Amino acid sequence: MTSFRELFSDPGVIIMLSLGVLLLYLGIRKKYEPLLLVPIGFGLILANLPGAGMGIVPDELVEIEGDRYKNLIEIARDHGIMNFIYYSLIKTGFLPPLIFMGVGALTDFGPMLRNLRLALFGAAAQLGIFTVFLGAIAVGFTPQEAGSLGIIGGGDGPTAIYISIILAPHLLGPIAIAAYSYMALVPMIIPPVVKALCTKKELHINMKEMDKKYPSKREIKNLNAAKIAFPIVMGIVISLFVPTAVPLIGMLMFGNLVKELGVITGRLSSAASGPILNTATIFLGLAVGASMTSATFLDLRTLGIIAGGFIAFSISIAGGIIAVKIYNTFAKKKINPLIGATGLSAVPMASRVANEIAVKYDNRNHILQYCMASNISGVIGSAVAAGVLISFLG
Repeated sequence: MTSFRELFSDPGVIIMLSLGVLLLYLGIRKKYEPLLLVPIGFGLILANLPGAGMGIVPDELVEIEGDRYKNLIEIARDHGIMNFIYYSLIKTGFLPPLIFMGVGALTDFGPMLRNLRLALFGAAAQLGIFTVFLGAIAVGFTPQEAGSLGIIGGGDGPTAIYISIILAPHLLGPIAIAAYSYMALVPMIIPPVVKALCTKKELHINMKEMDKKYPSKREIKNLNAAKIAFPIVMGIVISLFVPTAVPLIGMLMFGNLVKELGVITGRLSSAASGPILNTATIFLGLAVGASMTSATFLDLRTLGIIAGGFIAFSISIAGGIIAVKIYNTFAKKKINPLIGATGLSAVPMASRVANEIAVKYDNRNHILQYCMASNISGVIGSAVAAGVLISFLG
């Protein structure tokens, strides 16, 4: 009746259970992205408990013939509840857009609209995606696998999962773990990159003093109207240029629109940012964790993904910083390079970390609102980058 023999006969099971415990520790004790790491860690443990039958099975076990799959009732009966969740909600690409809708309902584009030039550094921070994409192809990954690996550099977990589902579903587990782990470890990754690339003089640049010295010549007269128009216009423009990004960007902009409309759509905004987002996060985390069984996770390719994800993340941070330094070379109104370091999608953690570093050098230099402009634009940038990769590789 027990499974002790299976537990101790396969060292891979012990390793995976230990990894699950580590993720729970990071989420619970260290409070690193607990809403994500706790369900992922627990799902990982469930998937690797011997005899429990909670792990995600490969596609070939649910195929009938060709590209046809068993129906959901058959999947639930033959492979259990976790596979039912995975194949109905994850494999179909259903949950990541829902999460983007919830994120949109929680996002304020105001800081970005007030500082549009800072949004450019969110685009520059996508450098890590395409650098690692090319590097991964060079070391033997297929273009589809390389695209899924490179997107980790955007610092956006749902986007990484979405593109992996489409391009490389067999790598979903390790890519999701790498993406969310590095998002959680932003406080440990940004400081050394900043220290390596920035001088003390640059880190002392006070954005508020720069605004006083070089006031903006163009101000938005009706910010509320601009915030309502922005998601509509942005959704249409992106759909025309990168239609494959619409499932993510479209839902992000819809969520933001119902938020900005205020009372008339307050119930929709509350639902999108509350019950819907929380439910989607639970199922996404458990199913992604359950996809990481010892048979699929413990190989050299997984280690390459973990290493490649870290490189992509670091290059993206560096790309934003370097873009600011280039801008400062030609502009009178200088920008603190820490703002470039927040071009990732890790909102708002990246902005908080950058602000803490700035205050450490000058306790009057609060740059959070400026960092959020770059940080929020990074969300859009990573989704567009994902759409571009899907267009060419999907």
